[in-house]
Amino acid sequence: MTDKEVLNFSYTFRLKSGLQKTFVVSVDNSSLNIIYKKNESYPEWTKLQNFRCPHCELDPAVHEYCPLAINLTDIIKTFQDYNSFDEAEIIVETNNRNYSKTTSVQSGVSSMLGIRMVTSGCPKMGRLKPLIPTHLPFATLEETEMRVLSTYLLAQYVKWKKGGEPDWEMTNLINIYEDIRILNHNVSKKIADLEKKDVSINSLIVLNNFADYVTFTLDEKMLEDFETLFKEFM
Repeated sequence: MTDKEVLNFSYTFRLKSGLQKTFVVSVDNSSLNIIYKKNESYPEWTKLQNFRCPHCELDPAVHEYCPLAINLTDIIKTFQDYNSFDEAEIIVETNNRNYSKTTSVQSGVSSMLGIRMVTSGCPKMGRLKPLIPTHLPFATLEETEMRVLSTYLLAQYVKWKKGGEPDWEMTNLINIYEDIRILNHNVSKKIADLEKKDVSINSLIVLNNFADYVTFTLDEKMLEDFETLFKEFM
């Protein structure tokens, strides 16, 4: 498959301990689903009946494994002996450009989980697929907020142009992030018992904080700040 058909995200972690580990996430550009390796085996705890969220839409009779859980196994195994605040040089390579930052392991893992969870096949996380092509590693809350809100409102404009009923108040976006908050809370609880230390759990907490932040912003709307920012458009 060509670069136009596949979005590649390569995360390389270089720790002071000497550990160097590269994770490659390949995503089908048409479906925005992660491309899985065939015939992979997964631990018992990743089965859907063991990892299921309270609001999960998947049928255990059809899906043996939780698609989100199987995307956590190699991360947990790699970083189980490290703390979330351990410093690392993290290099992210994508189809169009590369990024690098010396930061906490938690920051890099959180950024990578943002891709893996959304493209995993989990219906709840999959609602954020439109953000994948513009994924921004190490994004601040403000940067991600801007991407989320602008992408969602653009989708509503397209829907309106096609004759649909747009959600200008972004009510459904609030519901999406409430579902994600519940999911992140459940996943955090599930993996807490699997780790010797706290890297993956803290990375999920970062994502959960963002879910809370977006919901709060949508409630408050921050109209004055946006009005100042967009004054040239208004």
